[in-house]
Amino acid sequence: MNSFIELDRIAKHYGDDVVLENLSCTISRGEFVTLVGASGCGKSTFLKILLGTESPTTGQVLMEGEPIGQEPSAERGVVFQKYSVFPHLNVRENVALGLELEASNFLGRLFGDKRKKALLKADEWLQAVGLEHALTQYPHQLSGGMQQRLALAQALIKKPKILLLDEPFGALDPGIRKDMHELVLSLWKEYLLTVFMVTHDLREGFHLGTRLWVFDKVRHDTHAPNRFGSTITYDLPLRSQSEAITASKLLNINEEPSDILADFP
Repeated sequence: MNSFIELDRIAKHYGDDVVLENLSCTISRGEFVTLVGASGCGKSTFLKILLGTESPTTGQVLMEGEPIGQEPSAERGVVFQKYSVFPHLNVRENVALGLELEASNFLGRLFGDKRKKALLKADEWLQAVGLEHALTQYPHQLSGGMQQRLALAQALIKKPKILLLDEPFGALDPGIRKDMHELVLSLWKEYLLTVFMVTHDLREGFHLGTRLWVFDKVRHDTHAPNRFGSTITYDLPLRSQSEAITASKLLNINEEPSDILADFP
């Protein structure tokens, strides 16, 4: 398939602190890329570069051959671990807000028929994520899983090409987390999304992704620990390899991702 996203020698520095270096690869449309690695290795920083809230120090990100915008846009939806919902708006209003903020009038609000259409569009997305029964409830009345369903509807109402997920299920109970996995997979398939998801759960990364990236440092300097940054040390296609990854390994994960993956060719 043709390249949809290209990372061209991406690096990110904060002063003398090198967080990322030499990220170079291509991603096809419709891939589900899961990102794993130790805390502080730059996974979330990379997601922010894709979102546009951070700029690379060197290199560039291309989408469909053009440099990706250096600010958030409707092409990129995002869901964080901490629920990014507005407590003073009900469920329906939270989702419709994305369309209202596109309004051309100086109030940034929609009125009359335009507002009715925005609310109906919000209803469609709330049905897609399983919240059609909670239209008039407020965020404080929702469980954690329901709030993440709401955040997904917020991210998707503007029909982004890329969905960015930054540990969205880390705070959820196992049963709810499993339900959210199935929801995300169904939305990914139905709406032909390209997904990048940061996770600390290697089993989650294997289960959801079509491709798994391990972020780690390949160079270390004990006298200057921040002199070198992380890069993608493993880039594994998962669907074709899933049968080769035994259940015993996935059920007994205590090592760092790099230690686990060292057993694979």
